[in-house]
Amino acid sequence: MTGRLAFSNVTALLRHDEARLAAFGEYSTHGRSDADTVRPKVHVSQADLGGGFFGYTAKVNIGNPPTTYNLIVDTASAITWVGSGLPYLSRSGVDTGVPVAVDYRYGSFRGTIFVDQFSFEGVEDYMIPGMQIGVVSNTQGIAINVDGVLGIGPTSLGLNALPNSLQQTIPTITDLLMSRDYIRRVFVGMFFQPIGANPHDYGELCFGGTNPNMYQRIIYTAITTTAPSSRYWGIDQRITYGGGEILAKTAGVVDSGCTFLYLASDAYERYRAATGGILNPANGLLQISLQQYHQLADLEFHIGGRIYRLIPNAQIWPRSLNYNINGGLNDIFLIVKALETPTGAGKDFVLGYVFLQRFYTAFDSGTRRVGFARTTHTDTVVN
Repeated sequence: MTGRLAFSNVTALLRHDEARLAAFGEYSTHGRSDADTVRPKVHVSQADLGGGFFGYTAKVNIGNPPTTYNLIVDTASAITWVGSGLPYLSRSGVDTGVPVAVDYRYGSFRGTIFVDQFSFEGVEDYMIPGMQIGVVSNTQGIAINVDGVLGIGPTSLGLNALPNSLQQTIPTITDLLMSRDYIRRVFVGMFFQPIGANPHDYGELCFGGTNPNMYQRIIYTAITTTAPSSRYWGIDQRITYGGGEILAKTAGVVDSGCTFLYLASDAYERYRAATGGILNPANGLLQISLQQYHQLADLEFHIGGRIYRLIPNAQIWPRSLNYNINGGLNDIFLIVKALETPTGAGKDFVLGYVFLQRFYTAFDSGTRRVGFARTTHTDTVVN
């Protein structure tokens, strides 16, 4: 079953990303030293979430007997919640009476914390007997047709989500796996594939470490100390295009729930000028000609002593999905968008879905670092 986040038009899609944006190196080991550790590996599937928005979902089992829910994988939130699609009707859940509330720029959800049995589909041996799960009672401004969200961001992102205990947080699924000795560290390895690379097997989440079979070599960089990016999976990096600098070293965030790649407004303008893109008013994306596409250079991300490159094909929206964004069959749109603020705001870039599907990503809470690595799909021409 494929979940859908229902955005009725491109404006709603862009507002979804904007809502997330408003809410928000060091060289290290690059190894496979812990490759022999058995870890829960959870299959994730590409989901057409509506309105041109794409993401990844994981299936989880909640309750006894279990009900299977399809949840969006979200690295920029810390609370797992259900009930937006398939209703929560568990007979084993315990209603704590504790309210939960999350506000976004263009919407919010309200609900109650229940305690219930939780496991991932396909790896039921790693069962959590008493996980705190948000059960939604109502939403405003958020049209969502998947069953909920799997929050795997830093635990501290749960601060202020409990109106009666603003300084209290809720353990994430990664925290709970660690507490039951299923894994040795609070760590998630994430592998996605570009849209269209494989119609059946789109990727996985690996809890407790990485899956070395999915990448070539991983290098870590420390979580930035610059707020507000430091609250999230935030890093420092420098960005160049064809070797020319468009963004000096600064802080930003890694967010699997954001579709596009966002740059500070001044950096975006330099990228626009270098590519020759013209803003398309129908979808807010830069559009280029076929000739300009063939002249595109690599977009280069300097992170933790290494350069990660988006080849020209990785910088364009999948043409097979142009209908989702009010585009013609042969139109070519760039996936880089502008933030509302110039460099220096403390969140000068967002590496969203279009970036993450080209690199293996590791989120290490214990040592507060994020790692990236090339995969066999980094340079795949599929768009």
